[in-house]
Amino acid sequence: MSASDAAIATREPTEKEIRLVIAASSAGTIFEWYDFFIYGTLAGLIGAAFFPSGNETLQILLVWAGFAVGFGFRPLGAILFGFLGDRLGRKYTFLVTVTLMGIATAGVGLIPNAATIGIAAPIIVIAFRILQGLALGGEYGGAAIYVAEHAPPERRGFYTSFIQASVVGGFALSIAVVLACRWLIPAEDFAAWGWRVPFLLSIILLLISLWMRLKLSESPVFQAMKEAGETAANPFVESFTYPGNKKRIFVALFGITGVLTTIWYTAFFSGLSFLRGPMRVDETVVEWMLLIAGLISMSFYVVVGRWSDKVGRKKPIIIGALLALVALFPIFWAMGHLANPALDAAADRAPIVVTGQDCTPDPFAELFGREQSDCGKVLDVLTSSGVRYDLQDGGELAVTVAGEPVSLVDTWFEDSAAIREGMRAALTQHGFDFSTQIPPISNILGIVALLLVMGVLSALTYGSVAALLAEMFPPQIRYSSMSIPYHIGAGYLGGFLPLIAGIIVARSGDIYAGLWYTWIVVAFGVIVAWWGLPSGPPRDFEDA
Repeated sequence: MSASDAAIATREPTEKEIRLVIAASSAGTIFEWYDFFIYGTLAGLIGAAFFPSGNETLQILLVWAGFAVGFGFRPLGAILFGFLGDRLGRKYTFLVTVTLMGIATAGVGLIPNAATIGIAAPIIVIAFRILQGLALGGEYGGAAIYVAEHAPPERRGFYTSFIQASVVGGFALSIAVVLACRWLIPAEDFAAWGWRVPFLLSIILLLISLWMRLKLSESPVFQAMKEAGETAANPFVESFTYPGNKKRIFVALFGITGVLTTIWYTAFFSGLSFLRGPMRVDETVVEWMLLIAGLISMSFYVVVGRWSDKVGRKKPIIIGALLALVALFPIFWAMGHLANPALDAAADRAPIVVTGQDCTPDPFAELFGREQSDCGKVLDVLTSSGVRYDLQDGGELAVTVAGEPVSLVDTWFEDSAAIREGMRAALTQHGFDFSTQIPPISNILGIVALLLVMGVLSALTYGSVAALLAEMFPPQIRYSSMSIPYHIGAGYLGGFLPLIAGIIVARSGDIYAGLWYTWIVVAFGVIVAWWGLPSGPPRDFEDA
């Protein structure tokens, strides 16, 4: 009899116990993802405080680089806390992770800005992001496994779907807190110091989470393994030596995590960056749209989790991934048209043509002390402004709008702010509007609907994953075996998505080009999932 079977045979948890398990695990997951996502939600203000630059593109890329650093350390956290979770237990491991996350998040709110302590400011921010990444690397696996090992097999997808929905809940909570702070704190004060309040609130969330999780008992599966002496001696090593596990880890990395994480971050963080950046939509309006879409989409994760208990885990993932491949570009094209129709109309009415040599934008030129070409500077401004253009290589630098030449002033090219203001002023004379946009209510509703479509695609590929990963791996190395591929995929394929997509956009000049990264990762993931995921009804792990 396996440890899992022994646990179920010993005593099945009561409905009351399962409700407490789901509530405490989900609440802790919401709070921990809130801590991690508040950085991305406040990306613009984080950039101004800790990564100031006259170049808008460079500043936001540095913020997303800091965002990616946290994700980059998630696999290390998965190895460390996966080892502890398989050796010492599920409960105490994710008590440690939530504590580490709360302390690191509050720390970001206490760091003086770069104007006060210089280069030390971004260095300390990066250090706290590393701690957050380590903590998050242990959190998801612990919470997902803890719920899965309490759930009866026939309802495992439904019960664990609340953990999946909690990830969106953390994102929605981060936006809700930011909106509340903006409402209570005057705009100038919020930009100066008020943005720190959401970070400091994580101390309160930490105390609530610890209070709830301390009420929990250890997972019955882990208790049974411990009593039977079946715990792994070295879970990390055994994750790669257990028969068949290498294939399962490969499938979990590319066929599951690669798909779900790129769709999720494209839906929410690419949507956030796209609307606030090149589309120039008012920040508060964007936050409200994402909050509404996020809150509504949470229910889809639960629906998909319950559905997977009947049809199996593979079908929803394949359906969601294939639909994403078809719908990804049309959704963002439609969202761009609804968010800033005047910009779209101006680009159609007055097409822009840039002619010149060495016309490759170099967004990191300033950071590494390189001199960007004049043509590259022009293209950088057009891209960050959300303006389409046609490029003709060769000859002297020239810009035409609707066939009329733009007078390029030499002093523009001495300073990033000067060329940005000069180019935008010239384009404004041709009908381009670079002011902050508040779309009509009908357009706002259309954008929310499109974000909801992305939310549904995310739910299809994400809602059943906790149950699926728990079922894919043997109980004695489950924490390590599912956490390692999940956090490598989520940490690198997903966490680096905003940065990679931003670089693709900056280098290509096409504000939609970054979506190709998501499309390629999902397309490869569909092939792997089709080949490697088990078909048919859900079933517990078996060695076959």
